Amino acid sequence: MNIRVAGQTEAEALTALINDAFREESFFKIGDRIQVDQVRGYFGKGTFFVAADEDKLAGCVFVELRGERAYLGLLSVSPTRRRQGLGGLLMTHAEAFCREKGCRFVDIDIVNLRTELSPYYQRHGYRETGTAPFPVPERTNMPCHFITMSKELTHSPG
Repeated sequence: MNIRVAGQTEAEALTALINDAFREESFFKIGDRIQVDQVRGYFGKGTFFVAADEDKLAGCVFVELRGERAYLGLLSVSPTRRRQGLGGLLMTHAEAFCREKGCRFVDIDIVNLRTELSPYYQRHGYRETGTAPFPVPERTNMPCHFITMSKELTHSPG
């Protein structure tokens, strides 16, 4: 499995991967998770890392550097590649990138209705820090909000 920086020419493939991975949110979310123009917009704010086998995308994660903090989002693994440690591998790679860039913390937002996510991220060292409103409530069919989580990055000496 190769992890590399995604190129803007991969926006359509990234959009398909993200929407496929987030399809399980259809019980509360109306429509696709993301549109290709939104993915293209993310390239102007940060970096997508992808996990690929022979040019087929298996997973991705987006990282935006924000001073001493970084934002990690859109962690997506193809449904056919789940339970193989790929999400953790992508997260570890993204966190190492953030650490190298001088970030001290990584922040994430998860939807409260995805009750399996908080324990998953807690196992990876993230702690709940609060809540935030869901940005597009009109695209949901039930009330929801974000749980904000953060992880302190440890820096090795030297």
